[in-house]
Amino acid sequence: MNIPSLLQQQRAYFKTQQTKDVSFRINVLKKLKQEIVSREQDVYSALKKDFNKSSFEAFMSEYGIVLSELNLAIKKLKSWSKPKRVKPSMLTFPATDYIYKEPYGTVLVIAPWNYPFLLAIEPLIMAISAGNTVIVKPSELTIHTSQLVTEIIQTVFNKQHATSIEGGIPVATELLEQKWDYIFFTGSVPVGKIVAKAAAKHLTPVTLELGGKSPCIVDETINLKLAAKRIVWGKFFNGGQTCISPDYIIAHTSIKKELINALKKEIINAYGENPKSSKDFPRIINERNANRLKDMLEDANIVYGGEHSIEECYIAPTLVDNPSLNSKLMQDEIFGPILPILTYADEAAIGDIISNYDKPLSLYVFSKNKQFTNNIIKNYSFGGGAVNDPLIHFGNHKLPFGGVGASGIGAYHGKHGFDTFSHHKSISKRGTWFDPPVRYAPYKGKIGLLKKMFKWFG
Repeated sequence: MNIPSLLQQQRAYFKTQQTKDVSFRINVLKKLKQEIVSREQDVYSALKKDFNKSSFEAFMSEYGIVLSELNLAIKKLKSWSKPKRVKPSMLTFPATDYIYKEPYGTVLVIAPWNYPFLLAIEPLIMAISAGNTVIVKPSELTIHTSQLVTEIIQTVFNKQHATSIEGGIPVATELLEQKWDYIFFTGSVPVGKIVAKAAAKHLTPVTLELGGKSPCIVDETINLKLAAKRIVWGKFFNGGQTCISPDYIIAHTSIKKELINALKKEIINAYGENPKSSKDFPRIINERNANRLKDMLEDANIVYGGEHSIEECYIAPTLVDNPSLNSKLMQDEIFGPILPILTYADEAAIGDIISNYDKPLSLYVFSKNKQFTNNIIKNYSFGGGAVNDPLIHFGNHKLPFGGVGASGIGAYHGKHGFDTFSHHKSISKRGTWFDPPVRYAPYKGKIGLLKKMFKWFG
């Protein structure tokens, strides 16, 4: 496929103004929904082949969210697209002031492999809702799901409006060499830096959804059985390959042993004595990542799990007690089913651990102590998080989802996604019935009145 030629076709199509028509956008979103609904079982099948992901997890974390976002966009797009009237200021009176939402133009979406259906289709939905043209680059690591994403997009859209281009690093590199009006990337921090550098050449705005080492703090006041159950769910969901999963636990010293025992019991409750045979425990995406995870366990104090089969891309749910901050396990984001457990005696010790890392995408705190939880929320910078449950903030479209610092730039979900792919254009419509003379030269004797006017209008 000739990428520059395709991009030129999309630019020409955008200039026809058709994508700015709200009714047109709604109709194409309805077609997309119809196609996705008709391919529901295909989505489950593709994710099963790529990850051994169960239909339940596939619906909960990918298919169901996509449908919800589609339904929301179809229902709300007319109201989202209307110009928003704002109060005039002293400097614009008499005027009526508005914020118009207009599309950027040509958008590139680069999707990751860990949630290959959700994180390709959801940005597409919001970019189309905002009136852009879109090229989606799905992950080359999830062959079956990426093929399905391409089939769905090419069935619904003409290629001048939206299309999908599959391929590996050479394709991604060529795409990033082009001049885009907006780039949306989800993936690792190192690749995010490459995307940001490529975008900077053209001053292209970007959204970067990255990751980091997301801590999970557990104090001595929480119900440990419930905490363990929720942590096991959040950590080992999708085989631990979730950018907002708890990367490591910081437990109060007085409850660490009890917490470890509770975590062991909940892993068995969820996946049985042999998780390898569980239909509900996914696999690692490929042998390279399985080997990466295996290497992290060298010299680790494994208190549960640790079994692996590289050729089957299997790493068992694993608990590691008190690894050194200098260990392989604690250097980078784990992105797999390995859960280190560190300890703290006071709040200062929590800071001593968290301060070793860049700002994470998420943070979780399990506690019944409101002052303690509020201190954690106020004292640390992170993309988003939750109290007494992991992952759940992702599930509310009214909450913007995104990182801060090294964990990302920008946010999306629901209306926040529509706004991400829209330029907010400010317009003042000045009246002609009155023209305040104070602003015109000569200025002699007017500064006192000007100061009073600034004070009156606040």
